[in-house]
Amino acid sequence: MRKHTREMGATALLLVLAFVHPGIAAAHGTASGEDDPCIRRVGERVVHFNAYQPQYQLKEQYCTDIPRTGETFLVVDLVDPALRSEPVGMRIVKGNGSKDSAEQLVAEIRPSSHPDGVLRSEVRLDEGLYTVTIATEKQNLMKRPQYLLRVQMTDYQKLVQTLAVPLFGVLLVAWLGYKFLRSTWLRNWWTVLRS
Repeated sequence: MRKHTREMGATALLLVLAFVHPGIAAAHGTASGEDDPCIRRVGERVVHFNAYQPQYQLKEQYCTDIPRTGETFLVVDLVDPALRSEPVGMRIVKGNGSKDSAEQLVAEIRPSSHPDGVLRSEVRLDEGLYTVTIATEKQNLMKRPQYLLRVQMTDYQKLVQTLAVPLFGVLLVAWLGYKFLRSTWLRNWWTVLRS
């Protein structure tokens, strides 16, 4: 009986830990391939985007959520070797890229060849939304890779996830505990133990 109770308690504890700290149950390491939010595909061509703010964090790299305002290094890796020989440029505008919003041009890097496979720019980003568009002269306008940057903004989706998942885990454990305490098995076990 005690072994069964301990096993149920251990299982409940593992469930709570998995809900509170999902990283424990998930595989570690950086995202790669299809899971990487920094990769954009246009047909068979691939580009990879990163933003750096070495004045705050020397080695941290960001893709869509940039934690602070200020000077930001934007780096586009032209993963596809064919892109290195054709002119590629980058346009950074303040706004989310929708036709309804008034956009403000922050920086534009004219299309040119990048034999080293890296397109770089340094820009000052204030708080808000920015759209980074990577373009070649040969691409269809509708198929240009874009990145939506959120600079020093609260991501409410992540906030809800960090609060809702642990709350759900606690409620689930409370419900399981309630069901366990009200079970006839526990009452029978308690009666046997007391006699």
